Amino acid sequence: MKIWPKLLVTAALVLPVIGLTACGQAKSAQTVTVGIMSNDKEIWEDIQTRLKQEDVTIKLVEFTDYNTPNQALQDGDVDLNSFQHHVFLDTWNKKHHTAIADIGETYIAPIRAYSNTLKSLQGLKRGDTVALPNDAANEPRALGVLADAGLIKVKAVATPTIRDITENKLGLKFSELDPAQTARSLNDVAVAIVNNDIAAAAKLDPAAAIAVEKLNKTAEPYVNFIAARSAKDKANKTYQKIVQAYQTERTAKLLKKYYKGSAEPAWK
Repeated sequence: MKIWPKLLVTAALVLPVIGLTACGQAKSAQTVTVGIMSNDKEIWEDIQTRLKQEDVTIKLVEFTDYNTPNQALQDGDVDLNSFQHHVFLDTWNKKHHTAIADIGETYIAPIRAYSNTLKSLQGLKRGDTVALPNDAANEPRALGVLADAGLIKVKAVATPTIRDITENKLGLKFSELDPAQTARSLNDVAVAIVNNDIAAAAKLDPAAAIAVEKLNKTAEPYVNFIAARSAKDKANKTYQKIVQAYQTERTAKLLKKYYKGSAEPAWK
């Protein structure tokens, strides 16, 4: 009967080893959770399929607004996210005292103006209302579209808002909305200026836009990228496999297909 205590002791010693082995296997499985915007789903599903052949499992978490992906990243609910540009992230990091960092460029897409009634911004009449994204990263871009069209003048400040407009000859009114709501406002305003991914999710045809943001040297801060919790994560080999899988000619073709030519690969 004395053999049973010995077996129990042996089992107690073996079980932790088995547990550690299981943990080691889970770690080597290279599972990475990536937060994305819903309209990028098809592009990321293709990357997901490609990387599975390299023993990297990607789990996708879809978001529909700009307010939660960085919080999810900081909280550890996702390992990476892919939805934002540098101006947005700089604002986020300063406000939340975080160190989220770019680990690989994805694409750049100009912001566009849409209308259900007008053929161009020059068709705007006195007192018309224009919907703008209200976040500090994109409202300046929207104002830039109006300024380039000669409709307003804006103070030369880093992140202008409608309160920095110095000239508004038509007395235009402005509706500052959460970016996700701009496309939905088209029936209520003369013009809505909409971010590219929001426009894609709303199935707005970029060819139907009545004005497009100019892409030049000043647009570089609006390059989108894959983000991790800190700059040191750029050395993570699995994360770099994901970046490399994104930065391919195949992904460039998918961007053209799903964004209908409205987004350009930024890594080129």
